[in-house]
Amino acid sequence: MDTAMVVDLGRESLFVAVMIASPMLAIALAVGLLIGIVQAATSINEMTLSFIPKLAALVIVLMILGSWQISVLVDFTRRLFERIPTFFM
Repeated sequence: MDTAMVVDLGRESLFVAVMIASPMLAIALAVGLLIGIVQAATSINEMTLSFIPKLAALVIVLMILGSWQISVLVDFTRRLFERIPTFFM
């Protein structure tokens, strides 16, 4: 296994990780920002207030995009397993 193959595998792994995590992180950021604006407007300083809406939004996103995330991970794993014979040449 040469250096280019290791770099390519690392790049592809990071790309898949970002692709899987970015929708959930974006929704958590948006909901947190919205709750923060509401808290600032109403002067409510409760740290746990944003936890339940974020959790609910993440569950909804996971229900909607979960099958896509699993298919991306399965495709990546399949490509990785198909490459195993070339690692030892």
